[in-house]
This record gives sequence, structure tokens and C-alpha cells, in this order.
Amino acid sequence: MLDKQLLDILVCPVCKGTLSVDKGHTELVCDKDKLAFPVRDDIPVMLMEEARKLEADDA
Repeated sequence: MLDKQLLDILVCPVCKGTLSVDKGHTELVCDKDKLAFPVRDDIPVMLMEEARKLEADDA
């Protein structure tokens, strides 16, 4: 599980907006850009190349 302090300082690398944790704690989601950044071994991967574009049914 991700550390709350880390979550408080992480922002979307694209828009610098806030991120939310998905239900499975496997992705950090930017609602503004509709991107989901993976979390691997409790480490957020904040690279645009690793981000997944959210579909309408993901929201």
C-alpha cells in the first residue's frame, strides 16, 4: 500500500493535477487527463510512456 505522505506530494506529470488511487491500489489516476499510472511493488511509475489512457467505462 502506498504511503499517505507520498500520495500527498505526487502529482500528474502531465498537468500537475491531483491523483487518486484506484480501488485495487494498482494505479494512480488523473481524472483531468484520463490517465492511469501503474503502481508496481508499491512504487508509482510516473512515466508518460507507462500510463494507460482511461476508457469511458473506466471512469
